[in-house]
Amino acid sequence: MEKINLQDKLSLFSEHWTPKIVEELNDYQIKLVKIQGEFVWHDHADTDELFLVIEGSMEIEFEDHTMSLEAGEMCVVPKGVRHKPRAENECKLMLIEPRGVVNTGDAEGELTAENDVWI
Repeated sequence: MEKINLQDKLSLFSEHWTPKIVEELNDYQIKLVKIQGEFVWHDHADTDELFLVIEGSMEIEFEDHTMSLEAGEMCVVPKGVRHKPRAENECKLMLIEPRGVVNTGDAEGELTAENDVWI
């Protein structure tokens, strides 16, 4: 049991769209990620996904609307819901999702990150 400083962990990497694990809680991984630009349309057929904005702002585009999130705000995207995250400027997030979830879900491609990378 150790204290984790999220800002210290975020300072250890600079690349975008590459979630890093900082801790596990039961079968869930708590990840930090930096995003900028547009991601890909995707969904996670078997799990919900939590987005918590630590710093900056972002949008999550859904098929019927777009949600804006600012620092201190969060959204849980239900399983099976297609979405596309984006951020005009760099945004720092915490993600909470089950162990083994692929960041691009059903839409593997050049933005698919290596899984189970700890910092």
